[in-house]
Amino acid sequence: MKIITLNLNGIRSAWRKGLADFLDREQADLICLQETKAQRPQLTAEMVAPGPYQGFFHDALKPGYSGVGIYTRRTPDRVVEGLGWPDFDAEGRWLQVDYGRLSVVSLYLPSGSSSEARQQVKFDVMARLTPLLRQMLADGREWVICGDINIAHHNIDIKNWRGNQKNSGFLPEERAWLDLLFDDIGWVDAFRVVNQEPDQYTWWSNRGQAWAKNVGWRIDYQLVSPGLRDAVRTARIHKDERFSDHAPLIMEYDLSLPAPTPDETSD
Repeated sequence: MKIITLNLNGIRSAWRKGLADFLDREQADLICLQETKAQRPQLTAEMVAPGPYQGFFHDALKPGYSGVGIYTRRTPDRVVEGLGWPDFDAEGRWLQVDYGRLSVVSLYLPSGSSSEARQQVKFDVMARLTPLLRQMLADGREWVICGDINIAHHNIDIKNWRGNQKNSGFLPEERAWLDLLFDDIGWVDAFRVVNQEPDQYTWWSNRGQAWAKNVGWRIDYQLVSPGLRDAVRTARIHKDERFSDHAPLIMEYDLSLPAPTPDETSD
């Protein structure tokens, strides 16, 4: 099973930059999208359902803002839009598809970089997610949470770590939250299961020559439940072309989608 996660920084912009051809070449099973920045009526038919994929979306109420989506080759047993938190769901940040006992999520965690008020929103969402993420690992399902977490975890995950320790995305409180997820609750950073190298970045600032000099951050993740740790096979950050200020994170798992439910195969 191949799963891609990508913050688009605008689906229409990414489409103009060749995203459709990339998806056609990669032939992934699922593609999790963040920051679509569009309402579904604004999308072309190809953007909604490219090639062999069905598209599911959870848009923000505010036009041109946030939003998540998932492209999948097979109709899910269930689709869950949002978490039932009105403020969070209004920003279109959680979309979940279920297949048997496997759930795949596209998550876009708030960024706190624009203001102190938004940093507090980010901290609040992190606090509310903590018991949910603990409960999810106790429910007997297997999980793959894909998305832009907007936090670099360790020094090797950010180029200028010394100068960013007081900046959103690398604050001690944010990094400690990831420690909690991985070391206490038990979530697995799937990328690091197969790649322990430094300088593995998924986002670059548009300022200066960050992309050219590879001055980046690894803030896009695939988080998996412990039962899937041994299923992780490969991880690749696609940098041959650019669709966004983020790069696609492409991972392969020794998994297949559970067989369709009887309702799926009935006439």
